[in-house]
Amino acid sequence: MFPCLIASTSTIDVISSGVGGTRNGALQLMRSELQVLSPLVPIREFKFLRFCKQHAEGVWAVVDVSVDTIRETTTLDATTFSNCRRLPSGCVVQDMPNGYSKITWVEHVEYDESVVHQLYRPLISAGMGFGAQKWVATLQRQCECLAILMSSTVPSRDHTALTPSGRRSMLKLAQRMTNNFCSGVCASSIHKWNKLNCVGNNVEDYVRVLTRKSVDDPGEPPGIVVNAATSVWLPVSPQRLFEFLRDEQLRSEWDILSNGGPMQEMAHIAKGQDHGNCVSLLRASVMNASQNMLILQETCTDASGSLVVYAPVDIPSMHLVMNGGDSAYVALLPSGFSIVPDGPGSRGPNLVKSLNNGPGPGPDMRVSGSLLTVAFQILVNSLPTAKLTVESVETVNNLISCTLQKIKGALHCES
Repeated sequence: MFPCLIASTSTIDVISSGVGGTRNGALQLMRSELQVLSPLVPIREFKFLRFCKQHAEGVWAVVDVSVDTIRETTTLDATTFSNCRRLPSGCVVQDMPNGYSKITWVEHVEYDESVVHQLYRPLISAGMGFGAQKWVATLQRQCECLAILMSSTVPSRDHTALTPSGRRSMLKLAQRMTNNFCSGVCASSIHKWNKLNCVGNNVEDYVRVLTRKSVDDPGEPPGIVVNAATSVWLPVSPQRLFEFLRDEQLRSEWDILSNGGPMQEMAHIAKGQDHGNCVSLLRASVMNASQNMLILQETCTDASGSLVVYAPVDIPSMHLVMNGGDSAYVALLPSGFSIVPDGPGSRGPNLVKSLNNGPGPGPDMRVSGSLLTVAFQILVNSLPTAKLTVESVETVNNLISCTLQKIKGALHCES
């Protein structure tokens, strides 16, 4: 439900499974890695207790609190904590007469701000990175998606040639693609990434490069995978940046896979009322005779941010998926973009949209641009035993630099 926020999670111990066959009184010891999709924001690791309680008929509370041993160091009579800890946080879920749920969410976290790059501090301190607004906006979007997918009515803008099993298979593949993209940006423990020396000293040219070996995974090509990610500030609104990057007609302005021309949408699956929440299958309008690749793309957007994730896929595999075949054996490596507003107190006059319909950011929370994360996962050698070369790293770094320059040029913000 929260791939952009939760890098990994596991249950260490079930202390109580609840009473009377329900979750009432359930108590678990868990661990989680939480992330903002940027190499400039460290992953937050928590070990915590989760308690579920039914307060009344149709009213439930799910509350977390950290149980980490806190290492204290006294500096100028101030106590600092290692990384961060989760003070009582969670949500209250109330059943509503119309079949909806009313959600009240609270995030209460103590963290060391110095480990967060200055570019992201306004976003994080305003709660727009890890805060309640982010959780609720993501939950709302995902629930809307589930409601559409479980409905017997196919949205009018969907590709009608897809069978129900084909839709499910294609959505499952897109979900795996997006989850893999998110897990690669922040180097979560899901994959055993090895960190290489970062390229660039300033944030403008900082690129974090990771590498790993892909072996015996039918969902990935075998070999040496390099993941490069960077985050930059752009003086463009998040909505404008998202619309530009997701538009297949404009893709040739930044994507070398488009062969210099517009892309055509072969299939479309809506995942929400907003037209920006969808899964698409794209092909280059100018294709070489030897070209055997399509582009699978998933785009997600809500009040807290947006994602554009894509991966090249071969035509025979996608034919199998669109006919309802097992998508687990389709090998892909995702690349893409994460877009968030640059946070309050920044450099311009534009107002942040309210992140929900209730109390939210007020007129003093100003935003003038976007924080864009660009990440590529690329197979640099098909032999898992091969050695990574300097040339391979430079190629990926140049790809990111070139893509960013093209985006800046297209949006007229080169300087």
